[in-house]
Amino acid sequence: MIKKLEVLGMVCPFPLIEAQEAIQELNSGDELVVDFDCTQGTESIPRWAAEEGHTVTNFEQIDEAAWTITIQKN
Repeated sequence: MIKKLEVLGMVCPFPLIEAQEAIQELNSGDELVVDFDCTQGTESIPRWAAEEGHTVTNFEQIDEAAWTITIQKN
């Protein structure tokens, strides 16, 4: 299953908080796709995913100040 989370326009740390809440609803192996535009999130979201043992399967810039990250739940 893939869950899409759009947090464009949210200031940090809310994209990270939303991602933490959303991934709890997923089963192991499911993916969470987060679209965000908070520059701090480019460091905090992948770091949180790694610390929790999740796998980042995609991380790319989609606009001048927007990114998408896909996290596979452990």
